[in-house]
Amino acid sequence: MKLDKLRDPLKIDQIDFRVQSIGKKKIEHKWLIMATILAYKDARVDMERLDDVVGALNWSRRHARENHNCIVSIFNEETNQWVSKEDTGTESNTEAAKGLASDSFKRACFNWGIGRELYDYPLIQIELAEHEVWQPEGTKQFRLDGAVNLREWKWYAEHDKNGKLSFLACQDTNEITRWSWGEMKPEKKKAKAKTKKEVQHESL
Repeated sequence: MKLDKLRDPLKIDQIDFRVQSIGKKKIEHKWLIMATILAYKDARVDMERLDDVVGALNWSRRHARENHNCIVSIFNEETNQWVSKEDTGTESNTEAAKGLASDSFKRACFNWGIGRELYDYPLIQIELAEHEVWQPEGTKQFRLDGAVNLREWKWYAEHDKNGKLSFLACQDTNEITRWSWGEMKPEKKKAKAKTKKEVQHESL
């Protein structure tokens, strides 16, 4: 059992992105509508990682304090003992009890290293066009237009040899890059450029 595999960076399709807030921000003497995006993991991702690394029969979860706390235990075959790590969660805005149990479980799995790289993610702020948002009448708050679905956007991530995030970017449904951070690996740049040339050649 290689527990260090628990700390391997999550694949980009295992990470979900949602709008945390939308507001106006002044950048270079111009007011822009900016969306702050939150990257997070689903509890099922933690379950799958635990199953894959330690085996379905070698880990367990237990909740305490009415789901506020979760204890995730892994069986250490070398010492023939269970090792536990615990953390506290917060309620969700929808299903309080279920959301609390899920959040405390995910936080306990962070202690085991699953998805811990998410803590190192940069601030993700994406500029939105006026037609991509709307304002409820009588408020100054912005809401994402129903036609804009972040789940349909494509996200890309690269990590260095130590598992640290080195590049992160996203494209909308029109394949327009809306935000990027870091530096793409040189070999990926070449492959991307080659692909564009191939597409141009095919269109002739």
